[in-house]
Amino acid sequence: MLHSRAVVVPMDGFHLAPSELARLGRADRKGAPDTFDAPGFVALVARLRAGEQTVWAPEYHRELHHAVAGAVPVPPQVPLVVLEGNYLLLDSYGFAPVAGLLDETWYLAPDDDRRRERLVARHVAFGKTPEQAVAWVARSDEANAALVAAGAGRADVVLHDAVGDWTP
Repeated sequence: MLHSRAVVVPMDGFHLAPSELARLGRADRKGAPDTFDAPGFVALVARLRAGEQTVWAPEYHRELHHAVAGAVPVPPQVPLVVLEGNYLLLDSYGFAPVAGLLDETWYLAPDDDRRRERLVARHVAFGKTPEQAVAWVARSDEANAALVAAGAGRADVVLHDAVGDWTP
């Protein structure tokens, strides 16, 4: 919570559990839109929009490789809820209703080379070898980035490389 005036709710809390991804044959694509609980995320956004009671959102913990339920409290009186995630503007995979539940959307478009470098660094920091990280980014993250970029036209504001020293 940002001094009780804003709460950031990350959609990463809706990653499917590693055991489910393995059962579904999607573990090698974790982070792709079909590796999230999109209907659950849409339901959460609708509850946030209603603002009738405190909503407890999940939060992803990279060190655990799991989401933790009820980790982000969003009280009804908070004036600003910032949803953060790759697929907020996606019009497929069950995410299409999200855009209609938002007051305003911003698309942050970092430089592609910087984005790739930081993704590789993040994957290495959380256990992959540099070679594995480069391969994952080339195979999985780049496909996801293309899907995300396709939704940029649905945003109210597009910021090109305005994220500076963001940490993925």
